[in-house]
Amino acid sequence: MWHDSDHSYLYNSSPQSQQSHDLTLILVLHVDVFIATSISHLVSTVEVAKLLVDRDERLSITFLIMKLRCDPKIDRFINSVSTACNRIRFIDLPEDEPDPNQPNIFFFSSIEAQKHHVKDEVSKLVCQSESSRDSPTLSGFVLDMFCIPMIDVANEFGVPSYIFLTSGAAYLGLQFYVQALHDEQKVDPTEFEGSDAELVMPCLANPLPAEGIIINTFEELESHAIDSFSKGNTPPVYPVGPVFNLNRDGDREEESDKRKDIKQWLDDQPLSSVVYLCFGSMGSFGVDQVKEIAMGLDQSGHRFLWSLRKPPPEGKMELHPSDYTNPRDVLPEGFFDRTANIGKIIGWAP
Repeated sequence: MWHDSDHSYLYNSSPQSQQSHDLTLILVLHVDVFIATSISHLVSTVEVAKLLVDRDERLSITFLIMKLRCDPKIDRFINSVSTACNRIRFIDLPEDEPDPNQPNIFFFSSIEAQKHHVKDEVSKLVCQSESSRDSPTLSGFVLDMFCIPMIDVANEFGVPSYIFLTSGAAYLGLQFYVQALHDEQKVDPTEFEGSDAELVMPCLANPLPAEGIIINTFEELESHAIDSFSKGNTPPVYPVGPVFNLNRDGDREEESDKRKDIKQWLDDQPLSSVVYLCFGSMGSFGVDQVKEIAMGLDQSGHRFLWSLRKPPPEGKMELHPSDYTNPRDVLPEGFFDRTANIGKIIGWAP
């Protein structure tokens, strides 16, 4: 790793690496239609890749994509990025059929099962590099948070691994703290379910076997959480955000229209006046909890933008929430009328 006065780079520079496109990073993602690491993880990771290749013309990036089901939105996005940037390319790994009776077990076992596919594809890249001076040299792996087993593959090739966390630094601190509770204090975290206990989370835990963790956040937003990592026993944390895909590669016309409508509504509100409620691609609540949130918003009097989504059916392989056909069905009576001038409810938040 080397530094200039303002930025850190996640790849090596050496006298042997002065030709064009002579370094490549492998970004390993698990993306499919019904698991959390879907289009939401892919978009932010691609934006980080764009930032890296824009900084240095010698760098190229290869995405290894694991899919369980076909998702047209992902395919459109990948095609759009591939057309716009020839130094970012995508390789689809072989697909495995899920066990409909064990969706959660299959998710983690499928990651482990993909190791040999990843190794095969990386081996091809290494062979190309050895046979041609114009081919890139393998520099490192960047892994989605669910693809940590691929650290073993990176170690086999003798290159460093980095984890790209699409959530914020505070969430990372929570993960470390819960793991430390279990491993060091021998506390079962499930004991706190439904309890009113207040836990102090210093974000200290055993280090992951990776050279660093890359987070889509920035120090001004989460300075306390980011500073806490420097006091602990964790790998280095690199805040690279905020990362936004403002051009929305691969958007269909109707998706673009929804974005414009939301943006126009926000622009019409007073400065710094809107509370934004969004719980990620897996976030949804039952009817009772939705009504409680709505009551809180109603009584607060604050302006709000709420990404309200319907939980998936129980016992189905589909794990992602969906949009409500009519949100009025799950909201308190009269809520829409009372909040018409200060609130906006949407489905999936772009």
